[in-house]
Amino acid sequence: MSKRSIAIFASGRGSNAQKIIQHFKDHEKIAVSLIVSNRKEAGIFEVAKENKIPSVYIPKSKFVEERYVIDVLNSYQIEFIALAGFLLLVPPFLIRHFKHKILNIHPALLPKYGGKGMYGHHVHEAVSNAHEDVSGMSIHLVNEEFDKGQILFQAKCILEEGDAAPDIAQKVLALEHRYYPLILDQYIQGFE
Repeated sequence: MSKRSIAIFASGRGSNAQKIIQHFKDHEKIAVSLIVSNRKEAGIFEVAKENKIPSVYIPKSKFVEERYVIDVLNSYQIEFIALAGFLLLVPPFLIRHFKHKILNIHPALLPKYGGKGMYGHHVHEAVSNAHEDVSGMSIHLVNEEFDKGQILFQAKCILEEGDAAPDIAQKVLALEHRYYPLILDQYIQGFE
């Protein structure tokens, strides 16, 4: 039986991508078959090289070309896409082509602190400025709007008084690393 193939889309250094790759390294049913980034200098390319996973740079200007993007993904038999710090809005044609097969991780408890411009440290600063006593992360399906797709899983962390954005980031990242690979695994294996 052939394995189900995932592509990881990332724009940065890819710590979540690294955890996903580790999780699926010797998996019986699922394989990370491709790394895609919209940034030529993204650290994720180094991660791909270290793990001997094919990678492709698709600039923002090419992400609007349906045939090009779909052909690249089809050439690796991609069935699912995991966004791991991918900062472009996924084009509607990709959402249609991979219906209910694109997952994203967000560093807050959606629907709070989601939407355009809410990523990375911007989210943690907003949470800190609002003096929240809880934060966390959300794993959701991707639709046409930033952070608005169906939520599949959330995990919370308690914030202490005086936790600054970097402290919150550290707590949330620990949850992301722990749960994202597991939820991806469960979701893909349960997908009919």
